[in-house]
This record gives sequence, structure tokens and C-alpha cells, in this order.
Amino acid sequence: MEENTPTIGSLESRVNDVLKTCYDPEIPVNIVELGLIYEVKVSDGNDVHVLMTLTSPACPVAESLPPEIESKIKQLPDVNSAKVEVTFDPPWDKEMMSEEAKLELGFY
Repeated sequence: MEENTPTIGSLESRVNDVLKTCYDPEIPVNIVELGLIYEVKVSDGNDVHVLMTLTSPACPVAESLPPEIESKIKQLPDVNSAKVEVTFDPPWDKEMMSEEAKLELGFY
């Protein structure tokens, strides 16, 4: 591997950093801290696949948030393609939030 070639791990880390800049506009906590990201996979060809959920199937950003996330990931250097898949299995629950998110939203 060349010196300047990013490793899959470093690209995955940069994808996670980008995910932390994405918010549900109704909730002042990023989607990672909310527990909406189930999985991030980076292939050997630098194709990124994100498996995520939403707070509910009727979430108002269901149509706009996944394409926004894909667009932000595609802007990262070295990313070949990005696909965001939404699932409701398992359904999101407030217990999936980080401790910081629970504090921010007053669940403590």
C-alpha cells in the first residue's frame, strides 16, 4: 500500500466524523449521538454503506436526511460512492441514545 493511500479504518473514521455533522432539524443532537446509525461499512474500493434508522417511520426528514448524508459522505476525499439505507429493524428507542444525548435532551 502506498504511503498516501488511506486505510479503510481511517476513511471509516472520517465518515463517522461527517455523520456527527448531520442533525434531525427537530432535535439538537447529531444522528450518531441519537443512536440512529446502526452500521458503517467501507469496502476495499472505498464504497461507503451506512445502515441507519429514523426516530419514527413518520419522521418528517425521512425523504431529505438520507440523501443529505450521502451527499456529505461523497464529498470526502477518497470516497468512491455512498449509499444510505434506512431500516426500522430494530425500531429506534430512546435507550439507543448516548449518555450525552440523553443529558442534552433532558432524559436525566
